[in-house]
Amino acid sequence: MSETTANGGAEPLVLVVNPGSVSTKVALYRGDDELFQEEIRHSDAELAPFAGRAVLDQLELRQRAVRAALELRELDLTTLAAVVGRGGLLRPVHSGAYVVDAGMLEELKAAARGEHASNLGAFLAVQLAEPAGCDCYVVDPVSVDEWDELARFSGLAGLDRESLSHALNTKAVARRYAGEQGKPYHRLRLVVVHLGSGITVSAHREGRMVDATNSREEGAFSCERTGTLPLLAFAHLIIERGWRLPDVVRAVFREGGVYSYIGTRDLREVLHRVDQGDEEARRVFDAMLYQVKKEAGAMAAVLEGRVDAVLVTGGMARAPRVVEELARGLRWIAPVVAYPGEDELRALAEGALLVLRGQERARRLQDTGLAVATAR
Repeated sequence: MSETTANGGAEPLVLVVNPGSVSTKVALYRGDDELFQEEIRHSDAELAPFAGRAVLDQLELRQRAVRAALELRELDLTTLAAVVGRGGLLRPVHSGAYVVDAGMLEELKAAARGEHASNLGAFLAVQLAEPAGCDCYVVDPVSVDEWDELARFSGLAGLDRESLSHALNTKAVARRYAGEQGKPYHRLRLVVVHLGSGITVSAHREGRMVDATNSREEGAFSCERTGTLPLLAFAHLIIERGWRLPDVVRAVFREGGVYSYIGTRDLREVLHRVDQGDEEARRVFDAMLYQVKKEAGAMAAVLEGRVDAVLVTGGMARAPRVVEELARGLRWIAPVVAYPGEDELRALAEGALLVLRGQERARRLQDTGLAVATAR
């Protein structure tokens, strides 16, 4: 742990915090070395009082839990060089590390683009950075937008597609593959399949994620999200059931997909049922991967059929059966390479280290200069 930087100083200590829907993950890095990683689970009983409320109402609960975990680790927060939080539903931004400032916190508090646990990341980072007085950042938030203009058209004037995706893990995996190949990321053409609670399939060209499925409302269904739905039939269903917007969000975002068919969000349980001869579970599992393959083919078309590799990542990629089935159906596009899991904690640390080492400049939200074309 005594490695030094180019200027002779000790490698910086970087604390990372990643809030999810039912857990908060924390990790400490000295330079590139991970010193520890911990997942703090928040029980149903703890989260129940916050049902239907703004996600920021959970801040005190999460902050206490993280501090308690760090105290058990006897971590001296005054020694930190930086704290990095998961980026939330911000305005469209370039890829990179962003300084957490008052403007960013106000934007996350307003939650104009929606409520999501990731909105807590910047607030937790600020609180944890206080003892050291160090900078805090978010890296590649879900609102990273590098799309081509044509990708924004939805088919209805005034209603554009939005770039909201698993950008953090997607971009990190793309850069990791490029490094392993000894090639610059911007020289590769990649299709990246992120398989998590939501599924993002994206096309990468010239160092940009030029199109992606917005897993909140389109693309393949996942274990709990519906993905793209038959529009008119869904509109009729909303009217028949008298749903309001919160009902629609719950149906699409938490109670859709595999859960709506067979009552479980756990892929392990799905695969167990398949092994036990459950025909309905097999059909639903096959249908989910069918849709993933279809979306990957669409992104290959975005890249005009010239694809260097298809990368498969995310939690579901830990299941060999998932990777094997996708490889069987997608190897006609390009070699399929798996990166199981979501190493988002390391990706967050790497983004901060690029700034601390002077290899990249930290951005500020108000200075992004990102011009998002509007489909007319």
